[in-house]
Amino acid sequence: MLMTPGLAFFYGGMVRAKSVLNMLMMSFIALAVVTVLWVLYGYSLAFGDDVGGGLLGGLDFAGLKGVVGQLVGTAPKDAGAPWVDGHQIPHLVFIVFQLMFAIITAALISGAIADRAKFWSWTLFIAVWVTIVYFPVAHWVFNFNGFTGVEFVGGWIANKLGALDFAGGTAVHINAGAAGLALALVLGKRKGWPREPMRPHNLPFVILGAGLLWFGWYGFNAGSALAAGDLAGVAFLTTTAATAAAVLSWLVVEQIRDGKPTTLGAASGAVAGLVAITPACGYVTPLGALAIGLVAGALCALAVGLKYRLGFDDSLDVVGVHLVGGLVGTLLIGLFASTEVNAAGKDGLLYGGGLDLLGKQAVAALVVMAYSFVLTLLIGFAIKKTIGFRVSDEAERAGIDEAEHAESGYEFSSLRGGGSSIGRTADALAKKVTTGAAKED
Repeated sequence: MLMTPGLAFFYGGMVRAKSVLNMLMMSFIALAVVTVLWVLYGYSLAFGDDVGGGLLGGLDFAGLKGVVGQLVGTAPKDAGAPWVDGHQIPHLVFIVFQLMFAIITAALISGAIADRAKFWSWTLFIAVWVTIVYFPVAHWVFNFNGFTGVEFVGGWIANKLGALDFAGGTAVHINAGAAGLALALVLGKRKGWPREPMRPHNLPFVILGAGLLWFGWYGFNAGSALAAGDLAGVAFLTTTAATAAAVLSWLVVEQIRDGKPTTLGAASGAVAGLVAITPACGYVTPLGALAIGLVAGALCALAVGLKYRLGFDDSLDVVGVHLVGGLVGTLLIGLFASTEVNAAGKDGLLYGGGLDLLGKQAVAALVVMAYSFVLTLLIGFAIKKTIGFRVSDEAERAGIDEAEHAESGYEFSSLRGGGSSIGRTADALAKKVTTGAAKED
């Protein structure tokens, strides 16, 4: 709940002043749309009893029926869940906790199409995308056998494949990153990109958003332990370590490549570290977390430049940070995972586990990436061909805030406003000018 407004500020500061409100709204509307769908059927599709093949949950919890006063967490120790003690928590608490993952995953995609999407088309996209893409993928990754019902069967990645994802590297970041790439291709490039400079209009917003994200991420990662115990402490510490390391490695890349470390780079490095450690935070040691952060910060800093070489306009680097960072974190579990940290996990290659886990991580990452990319392309093209997805050229040039919301983020005139003598004088002068113009007409 804190992360999504944080994301809004992070993205909002990165766009031009004429687009800031639309960018904020693209995150904020996800809170509304996804919550309604989650209550109606989303939670059930993600965490209901599997309807076949580990691909989708049933309608056991449609409308959240039968959840009040109930507990979840009955997954047996051999089910593969990270919660080895089988502790139970209120079902409603788990429902709300998982809702926050669904909300921010949809909101993350918006950065790839900043400055050019119709608001209501984006809203429709969210509703369709979470239904067809996110809810099934959440079932694959997060629904462990027996967790929401003693006899319930969960998703194929969690239970059959056995890939590790503590807090959403596949279901959230690879999923959103692949969707962002697909949607950027559907909508096309911004007018003037890459010839015209499209610099962030408010870097303090970006740092504020990154700080809120970093803090909120502790609920995201440490909260995924589902108890205030040692495992939550591990996730808390590894999240901090990886993020700090990623900030440093991103800035070092900037210093070597560009000659200066930037504020935007520090904020982006923090997010890259958070993304990469998300799937690994409950399975790696603090030293492993530092290694993941260092790799993610450097690789993501280099990856954000790929859009210029490959020619796709990913406005706010969703692909470079979330897709690449999610892949880094998911795959490096195969190297750095240790059962000394979490007995419910597995040992990676560097801890004597061989290549088996690395292979499983790769399969999970590639399948989620392909599924999200293809389905998002189809959804995006369907909306584009029916109600239209992109604002007009005139609206894009003049400013999407005015065109879509009839508002502007900033009042640049220092004279308007009748609350002071200066403001009243300005109003009077404006009235005289208007009257004179009318007489001339």
